[in-house]
Amino acid sequence: MSVSARRFTSRRAVTIILHGALIAAAVLTLAPFLWIALASLKTQIALLMGTVTFKPVAMNYAEVLFGNTSTFSRNFLNSVIVASVSTVIALSVGFLAGYSLLRMRWPRAVVNLFLLWAVVFNLVPPVTLAGAWYEVFRHVGLTNSLTALILAHTTLHLPMALWLLSSFLREIPNELEEAAVVDGAGFVRLMRRIVVPIMMPGLVSTGILIFIFSWNEFPVALALTNNQSATVPVGIAKFAQENEIKYTQMAAASVLSAIPALLVLIFCQRFIVKGLTAGAVK
Repeated sequence: MSVSARRFTSRRAVTIILHGALIAAAVLTLAPFLWIALASLKTQIALLMGTVTFKPVAMNYAEVLFGNTSTFSRNFLNSVIVASVSTVIALSVGFLAGYSLLRMRWPRAVVNLFLLWAVVFNLVPPVTLAGAWYEVFRHVGLTNSLTALILAHTTLHLPMALWLLSSFLREIPNELEEAAVVDGAGFVRLMRRIVVPIMMPGLVSTGILIFIFSWNEFPVALALTNNQSATVPVGIAKFAQENEIKYTQMAAASVLSAIPALLVLIFCQRFIVKGLTAGAVK
């Protein structure tokens, strides 16, 4: 066998192994979600008996969405409000804070201190802050309100927004902004015409991460909400009752709760790819 033939065979073998590993990783990633989706179409008895072949039923989704005792629709709306508003606030504040740190000639020590705080704060378990937040919101009259949860989620995700957006801002050459200022652009026009369009992939990818984290956040939402203001994760947990765990309804609610995140990922995929590869090519 010639050298070129051996090289071709070797490359083909590497390609096959790589594709096999990627397929195996995809199967391992999708298998839990597939199991949940199948469980949502079973009866409680079929699920507990471990039935492999079964007749799909839609009663679990009907009970979750339209049942007399189900509050999932309200929980879903609460999650949409909390995740959307907290994402917008965290992005806005994080963007302006990051721009200030990198463009307003702060001392290097101050910049490093703020970015270090952003990293350290993300290491703190959110549940350790829930008790203090509950006391604060109780004293200011925001107990069990969506406003309290929005403020808490904004606080939780602002450090991540600051860190990520600061990284994206570093990739914008100062010369572009300086040229716009020389041409007479004010701050608002500079943001609207230069900085924000270039930053859009980073803003979108960061916003998607914040939205998903806010949507799935559980311990703080459990501590700060009641039946009227509970979010989707708290609503799903309520299917585990004292005398019975409604596994199939819990699975149906889990499938429904994944729809917003999937839609966001599908429609914003090109921004995510641009955001992840920003700065990779000079």
